[in-house]
This record gives sequence, structure tokens and C-alpha cells, in this order.
Amino acid sequence: MNASRKAELIGTPGEVFGAFLKLGITSFGGPIAHLGYFRDELVIRRRWVNEPAYAELVALCQFLPGPASSQVGFSLGLARAGPLGALAAWVAFTLPSTVLMLVLALVSAQVDGPVAGAVFHALKLVAVVIVAQAVWGMARSLTPDLRRVLIAVAAGLITGVMGGALGQVAAILLGAGAGVVACRHLPIAPGDWAPITVRRRVGAMCLIFFALLLVMLPPIAGALGWRELRLFDLFYRAGALVFGGGHVVLPLLHATLVPIGWIDDGRFLAGYGAAQALPGPLFTISAYLGAFAGKGVGGAVVALVGIFLPGFLILVGVLPFWTALRRNALVRAAIAGVNAAVVGILALALYDPLWTSSVRSWRDTLLVVVALIALLRWRLPPLAIVTGMVGGALGLLAL
Repeated sequence: MNASRKAELIGTPGEVFGAFLKLGITSFGGPIAHLGYFRDELVIRRRWVNEPAYAELVALCQFLPGPASSQVGFSLGLARAGPLGALAAWVAFTLPSTVLMLVLALVSAQVDGPVAGAVFHALKLVAVVIVAQAVWGMARSLTPDLRRVLIAVAAGLITGVMGGALGQVAAILLGAGAGVVACRHLPIAPGDWAPITVRRRVGAMCLIFFALLLVMLPPIAGALGWRELRLFDLFYRAGALVFGGGHVVLPLLHATLVPIGWIDDGRFLAGYGAAQALPGPLFTISAYLGAFAGKGVGGAVVALVGIFLPGFLILVGVLPFWTALRRNALVRAAIAGVNAAVVGILALALYDPLWTSSVRSWRDTLLVVVALIALLRWRLPPLAIVTGMVGGALGLLAL
């Protein structure tokens, strides 16, 4: 890269904040759609990075646990304006949906009655539709052959038999091991790299900090018994162990928060459904859940920071080593197996808890089928699905 090109890439945190605030307000449709918005705004229009470099950033962030679209945004902010640019990108992209999810949590905790019940039931049905769409799309791209289909099935069975977060971690580990054995034939695609400079010492420190928090937080939180620290620990582990983005965090958070009584099943799924109607990252559902679990705004902030932090730590930690790592055939094979396992975990979550706790009658089944067809065939935006589902539920209430 020549000097003029390097100079062109120098920006300010304020510029990054403005660009990502616009994206945070307008980026509807989930992580895959977000990557399209980023490409249009930052690659095509603003030319912060070129097309091959952007594709490589996307590949890296899909390779890692955590919220892929937010990690891509964080990387672009880092490339444009350094560490403050990375922070500005995350805050701006996350802020609009975080505020809306927090307001929903504070309002919904005070609202009851048949109309409120119908609205929350509709939002639970939206969650069924969105996750079904995610399972379909991920299965087509991540399990294109029999080997990976079998990995997905095995992962779903292990998760169902073992249950909870432990079952999901076991399924992911199985996927990685099976991928190394069964997916070595996958091609390794070369690509360019973005203008991001992170020192190896900084990367190593981030990886060590990531691992220390993952290992040490559970015993410390258990010994001290502080609710806020336990909350941070639960959301940190969710963010550290989730591959595939916002949809996949659903079963992990449900398995940890609902059994201990920090939020009931209905409000959990209603919040997940509401998150589909909002722009920005799906991980901002953590603000909604944290407001219930932590009993207020403080809990929302703790949960939000907890779920995003591990993805950013491991991203910065891997950046200095990615050029060599991305060409390793075994690493590519392991991640292919993990991705297949994620499909199985999400497919199981589609049935339990989503379908079993949300679909109560043939009318609910009809609403879900029609909405799913609208998403897959007619490509209606999620906001239209939410509006139609809520309207349908209120209409059924009036019958």
C-alpha cells in the first residue's frame, strides 16, 4: 500500500462515530444485512477499505466467537481512526437499539393485561419466525454436504441430552474435533488484508485477559455472591462461547437466565422478538435482559459490556496473528465443524424453547408459516413481520 493510500485511510473518532451512528439507526435485518449496509456505506461510498480487504475482515469475524457484524464495525473503526475509532464505532452502532431495548424493558415490567399479553405473545412468535429463517439460511451455507449435516445432527443431539450451557459447549467442541477429521478437504481462499496494525504484545495481552476472565470470573463471582458480578460473568461467558452471532446467543442466555429466575420465559422470548424490529446488533438484547436480571439501568450496562467485551478482546488478540492463522488447513477445518455444530444447536433451540413455549394453537402455526414465507420468498423486512404479527395477534384477541 503506497503513502497516498495510507493517508487516505486516516480519519477521526468523530468521523467514525457519525458514520456508525447513521448505520446504527438504519441497519435493519440482522447481522448478514448489517454487513451489506457496511459494505455500501464504508467500502463503496466512503472507501475506507477496498473490497478484498473488507471480505477478509468479514471472514475473520465470522471465524471468531462473538457478534460478527459488531466485530467488523469495530475493526473498520480501528482501521480508520485507531483505538478511539474502534470504540466510537461500537458505541455509535450499538447506542440506538440499546436505548430502545432498555426502554422496552422498563416499560414492559410495568405493563400487564390482555392487550400487553397479546403483544408479547406476538413478539414470541416473531422470534420463532426469525430463528427459523436463520436456521434455514445457515443450514444452506454451513452444512452443504453430508459430513457437516451429520455434525449438525450430532451437535443437536448432544445439546438436547446434556442440556444447558454445558451441552452447547460440548457440542461446539465436538464440532471442532469432527471438523478437523471430516473437513480437511475444504479449500483455503487467499485474500487481501485491511490496514490494521496491532502489536503482537498487545494481541497477546488481550488473549490472556480474555482467558483469565473466562476462567476466573465464575469462581470469584460465586465466592463473592455479588449479583452484578454474577450478571457480568453470565453475559461474558455467553459472548465468549457463541459462534454465529445474535441468533445463536438465544439458547445460551435462555439456559442460564431463565432457570435461575432472573427473567421469566415469556418476557425473555418477547424481548428477543422485539429485537428483530430494531436496527443495530442483536446482542443489544443484553440491555433488555440485564435490566430485568440486574433490576434496572445498571444491570443493562453490566450485561451489555459483558456480552460484547470477549468478542472484542479475542478479535484484537487474533489480529496480529491472523495472516498466518487463516492459511492453516486444520484451523479452517475446525471452524467449518464448529459452524456446522452451531446449526444443530440453533435448530434444537427453534424447537425448544421457541416452538414449545410460543406456538399454542393452529392459528399461531398459521401466523408463523405465513410470516416465514414472507421472509424467505417475498423478502419482507423484519420490521414488517413484527408489525404484521402484532396486528394479527391483536386481531385474534378481538375475535
